Amino acid sequence: MSELLTRDEYAAIAAALDCPTQAFIDGAFRPAKSGATFESINPATGDVVANVAACGEADVDLAVHKAREAFDDGRWSRQTPGERKDVLIRLCKLITRNARELAVMESIDSGKTIFDCETVDIPETIHCLKWHAEAIDKIYDQVAPASDSHIAVIVREPVGVVGLVLPWNFPLLMLAWKIGPALAAGNCVVVKPAEETSLTALRIAELAHEAGVPRGVLNVVPGGGAEVGEPLGRHVDVDMVSFTGSTETGRRFLHYAADSNLKEIVLEMGGKNPCIVLDDAENLDRVAAHVVNGAFWNMGENCSATSRLIVHEKCRDGLLKRIVAHAREWTMGDPLDPANRVGALVSRTHFDKVCTYLSDKAAADPVLGGNTAGQAFVEPTIVELDSNDGRLAREEIFGPVLSMITVKGIDEAVSTANDTGYGLTASIFSANGKRALRAARALQAGTVTVNCFGEGDISTPFGGYKQSGFGGRDNGLQAHDQYTNIKTIWIDLSDDDDEAVD
Repeated sequence: MSELLTRDEYAAIAAALDCPTQAFIDGAFRPAKSGATFESINPATGDVVANVAACGEADVDLAVHKAREAFDDGRWSRQTPGERKDVLIRLCKLITRNARELAVMESIDSGKTIFDCETVDIPETIHCLKWHAEAIDKIYDQVAPASDSHIAVIVREPVGVVGLVLPWNFPLLMLAWKIGPALAAGNCVVVKPAEETSLTALRIAELAHEAGVPRGVLNVVPGGGAEVGEPLGRHVDVDMVSFTGSTETGRRFLHYAADSNLKEIVLEMGGKNPCIVLDDAENLDRVAAHVVNGAFWNMGENCSATSRLIVHEKCRDGLLKRIVAHAREWTMGDPLDPANRVGALVSRTHFDKVCTYLSDKAAADPVLGGNTAGQAFVEPTIVELDSNDGRLAREEIFGPVLSMITVKGIDEAVSTANDTGYGLTASIFSANGKRALRAARALQAGTVTVNCFGEGDISTPFGGYKQSGFGGRDNGLQAHDQYTNIKTIWIDLSDDDDEAVD
């Protein structure tokens, strides 16, 4: 990624954007069959960015039909692994060529800071797609140990038509997390982007077609959950749905599958992620930097955000002092100003939801922040709690609010961390390696980081325990597993007369 521009330069790019507004089905843009549209709003300004096709069940039917047609005739699924890899690599090159346009489009559509879009989202999107492309021809099938008279071949086959339902917090990156392994495996996909953030998914579909992804293989159908998400989840010709979003919505997809064709469902949902800091943690200034990044990166609109700081009483004061100092460096304001680290929450509706937590009795006297600006901005906020009870400790806020709980020892810390219905990520800071690893094994979460905040990288599977999700994992080679069926081919080599073969 080239050097960051000035705020005025980014604003000029935003003003000149030609945003895609129509559904992308069977290799072409087309309006919703009803002709309806919805407004895509820049949450930082309240301005209308574009009027996007408001698709419905008829559009979902068309997209699924075209995806099924493309899958059945093998225009993508029967290409060689090397051919599919070459196409996806070309897509990565086109994204690189259009990176700045995509970064600005992502920022104005979601409220994300241009700093994050330029330095994290776009580079990671490219890296993710390239990684899965390069893995296509390096994943081998197996031969099982059968007998002298038999060969058992275990092969992977693409699932078929896959529905991909995206969240609004990382529109481009979550698109890459899903289409990377899904397309690599040979599937045809119908993508439902979040209604708040549809623009970059539509642009990627256009670039994918330019790169050589055949028509019907990658379709994007924008619209609301009831109008597009539910018909996709209930469609009998969709073989699988991969969903990232809230636990409440994820439950619905299980019902949709049960009520239709029992399609496979993969869920990656919410989190109330703990960060444990023990009394022997080294370099509290570095620990504080990780805590602040975990809590306030992307305005806390992150399923793996550090929601609960569980700190040993002996280092509570020293750590809190440093956390406050680091948090003050996270300036809030215009997302197109690269100096800002905290942008706008994605919508007025979500802003209002986060504000209900700020008005909670437990947040009446915050350690830091607690203020809002306009109808989209919330300051980094730290609230100290007496216990792990109450809304601020139990519910996913999805905003820049960190709840701090003080404990007396490691057993209490782990018990408090696990006392939640979620289990997506967790982190622990300790100078004692054995102690840290024992705690990491005891923490009920899909990803546990030691002496850092993070989610691993593209090579490590990402997903949760409990109500944070199940059915598969994003990232890593394990992501390819969820988009394939496993078939056993049993071959009998014995002679019809039971004689040895010459």
